[in-house]
Amino acid sequence: MLEIRRREFIAALGGAAAWPLAARAQQGNRVRSIGVLIAGDESNPQAKANISAFTQALAGLGWTDGRNVRMDLRWGGGDPNRIRALAQELVGLQPDIIVTSGAAVTAVLQRETRTIPIVFATAADPVVSGIVARLDRPSGNVTGFALFEATLAGKWLELLSEIAPGLKRIAILFNPDAGPVSAFMPSLETAARSLKVAPIIEPVHSDAEIETAISALGREPGGGLVVMPDAFMTVHRVPVILAAARNNIPAVYGGSIFAKDGGLLSYGVDTVDLWRRAASYVDRILRGEKPGDLPVQLPVKYEMVLNLKTAKALGLAVPPSILLRADEQIE
Repeated sequence: MLEIRRREFIAALGGAAAWPLAARAQQGNRVRSIGVLIAGDESNPQAKANISAFTQALAGLGWTDGRNVRMDLRWGGGDPNRIRALAQELVGLQPDIIVTSGAAVTAVLQRETRTIPIVFATAADPVVSGIVARLDRPSGNVTGFALFEATLAGKWLELLSEIAPGLKRIAILFNPDAGPVSAFMPSLETAARSLKVAPIIEPVHSDAEIETAISALGREPGGGLVVMPDAFMTVHRVPVILAAARNNIPAVYGGSIFAKDGGLLSYGVDTVDLWRRAASYVDRILRGEKPGDLPVQLPVKYEMVLNLKTAKALGLAVPPSILLRADEQIE
């Protein structure tokens, strides 16, 4: 009887000692939660490709949706009011980390939380937009990947003048609620002076304003269009492309989805690459690193897409210099 009780006592001690170890193991293997807030809409095939690259890269790092992570994905549709509501909703879920697209979306989330780590997979000039203090040491709860360097704006204008020589006026089309355009203006103005074209600032908030701005530009010959790559313009890309075609306006865009949907020419960052790289920061933060200690990364891969069908419709003879540099040509 004494031996039986001794064995029971030892077994009880063993169970008590093992419980904290089992609990710690279970806690270490708990399902982590990732909130994702996309500025644009779900109908954008480029956005879907970005998310696919992100989830595949996460899986390669050991994080599989439905196994050890849960992703809560929300689409803002380019609507600032909807984005604010979704930001509040995601923060209310208290995820381990939130991944965003766009400086404006990141800024909205910053106002909702200063504690949940935030990684922006894409953001135009994060310092100028105010979402980080510095690129090398962003500090706080936010870090990520810059979408554009400000000097790229001058490149858009140069490319447009190259494919459509004789331009006299360039309208810069953007939505002021979707992100700052001020960072791009010095580069645009420098290029405009060099090319002897007059820049026209055209903020738009609706399809009607898009139509009005482009129609006014097309009333006289020599007009060209630079479309800023913000979430609003991406969501409203079809009205922009159609209005440019109706008014015989050559246009350059910052995202390949524009050229693939009928725009003349796009030149910008390979966003799939940025989303793939963003997975590495999510992995590091989930494993204990602080977002403020991770430097903001700059883009390394760019792509040019040329729509030859649109060029023909506009009566443009595409120079060999553009043809040779285009990563993709749409017939």
